[in-house]
Amino acid sequence: MTTSHSPTTAVPPEEPTAPAGVSASEMEANDQAATAPAPRGRRTGDVVLSLEHVSLSFGGVKALTDISFDVREHEIRAIIGPNGAGKSSMLNVINGVYAPQKGRIVFRGRPFTKMHPHQVARMGVGRTFQNLALFKGMSVLDNLMTGRNLKMHSGILAQMIRIGPAEHEEIAHREVVERIIDFLEIQAYRKTPVGRLPYGLQKRVDLGRALATEPSLLLLDEPMAGMNVEEKQDMSRFILDVNDEFGTTIVLIEHDMGVVMDISDRVVVLDYGRKIGDGPPDEVRSNPEVISAYLGVGH
Repeated sequence: MTTSHSPTTAVPPEEPTAPAGVSASEMEANDQAATAPAPRGRRTGDVVLSLEHVSLSFGGVKALTDISFDVREHEIRAIIGPNGAGKSSMLNVINGVYAPQKGRIVFRGRPFTKMHPHQVARMGVGRTFQNLALFKGMSVLDNLMTGRNLKMHSGILAQMIRIGPAEHEEIAHREVVERIIDFLEIQAYRKTPVGRLPYGLQKRVDLGRALATEPSLLLLDEPMAGMNVEEKQDMSRFILDVNDEFGTTIVLIEHDMGVVMDISDRVVVLDYGRKIGDGPPDEVRSNPEVISAYLGVGH
């Protein structure tokens, strides 16, 4: 037995009508404003890191001269400049590798004239490096587990024989690391020695190890150096996700100006160890001193 259905005619949805006194163009503009994403800068909070008149020299070579800028909560703060501008030296000052001869650093209201790397790490500052410092013979999982070292409370002997609380602690740390592996989409490589991975994936592992320390402030030293376009897009997405989902404040050095202008809230520009620009990406992009530093006065 069959049943017949009479054909139905689809009725197009009615066009929305503008309220009295409001033009259609005004209504369209209001709709666009309602759906447009808020500017990245609106999500930032109070100042968490401030560098005040920092100067650093190596013998007679001045790496940094009277540098001052701040970083706000949940911000992506970029440091840019030509080669030799002092960008990596600035990160090394922030995480305690170098001690400046002048100036001070204020982190979450606490002033320091000198920071120590272990002290900085315990205060919640993570770091990746321009030159990868991974354990090439160890697996991805084990490399990320080294980032949990600061969070471990059991002694070395207890960790080696994995008994009692040490075993439970390691299981908990592995769960954290497994979540980071999922987040960075490197599940297929979790047991692979890092030295066998392509360079772009090694950079991702380096980011994962820094995330394993659960930093509130993350320092990224050229996270996209040596990557192709697709790898840069992936890394940019991960950086934005770390900032958005984890609420991590990020300070990054990057030479790709397209990436910097797309993902940064504010940009500070260094040239020969001096600050020549500081502000939102569009403002920095049009700064004559910045243009001169990158393109030369003749341009």
